[in-house]
Amino acid sequence: MVFKDLYRVSDGEKDFNAPITGNVIKNSDFPVVGDYVEVSDEKQITEIYKRKTVLSRKVAGKEIKEQPIVSNVDYIFIVTSLNKDFNIARLERYLTIVYESGANPCFILTKADLDDEVNEKIVRLEEIAFGVPIHVVSSYEDVGIDEVRSYLKDGKTIGLIGSSGVGKSTLINKLLGTEAIKTEGIRITDDKGKHTTTRREMFKIGDGYIIDTPGMRELQIWSGNTTSSFKDIEELTRLCKFSDCTHGNEPGCAVRNAIESGELKEERLASYSKLKREIKNMENKINHGHKFATSINLRFTGIAERQRV
Repeated sequence: MVFKDLYRVSDGEKDFNAPITGNVIKNSDFPVVGDYVEVSDEKQITEIYKRKTVLSRKVAGKEIKEQPIVSNVDYIFIVTSLNKDFNIARLERYLTIVYESGANPCFILTKADLDDEVNEKIVRLEEIAFGVPIHVVSSYEDVGIDEVRSYLKDGKTIGLIGSSGVGKSTLINKLLGTEAIKTEGIRITDDKGKHTTTRREMFKIGDGYIIDTPGMRELQIWSGNTTSSFKDIEELTRLCKFSDCTHGNEPGCAVRNAIESGELKEERLASYSKLKREIKNMENKINHGHKFATSINLRFTGIAERQRV
């Protein structure tokens, strides 16, 4: 947990609070949950080690700035509930930024006990997943918990992302075997869970670690990788007659032909085109001289491992 400018740090044996030094602040670099940091004898964070993976989004609002969410995770679980939260376009967006992070994606479908169309939704998700693991979970009925637990081994770290109320905190409590995180029930009015997590926090479970994150009300693309998340369209694009095909009315468009034959859905092309525009627009804004720096809200929890030179 962070109190003002203090970060909660773990050295593997005990936790303690540590501020960051002026040099770290001068470089406009702040720790995020999952970081490995150098801590001095005075218990000050003097250096942030290079991140092997980092999941980022653009900060909310008009400012052109990157906001890292979690770092140094091996897997990112994209969590969605099988009730009204289930949205393919949103899952495509999550998958795009996860591939960009360098971590391995995995889909977790929660609240299976509340839905009668589980198999149908799995089929729809498989159309965009392309081999990404899909696990169906019900914390209430203890379904799929062991499958999730199997990832928590050999020191691996998992980050959870998803909308508010999809059951991320409930899943962690189930894995921990205790109510470590406050949760609330389903709202009768709209079939959605209540948002309870307000900070990012890491938990040790077995031989691994899992990071809970607040639900994302806004997920603006900072950078993305459509090569993997939309590889069906990317492959079709290479078959188009023109290299700059917009997949509109051009002759010899392999993408339009796939839509007309039923091989590809129009909605999928619309999602792809929208994300490509967002990614390109963000690249243009960054490349046109906007000042930006890695930042993080200091109220978020930062958990890292203490290492000495």
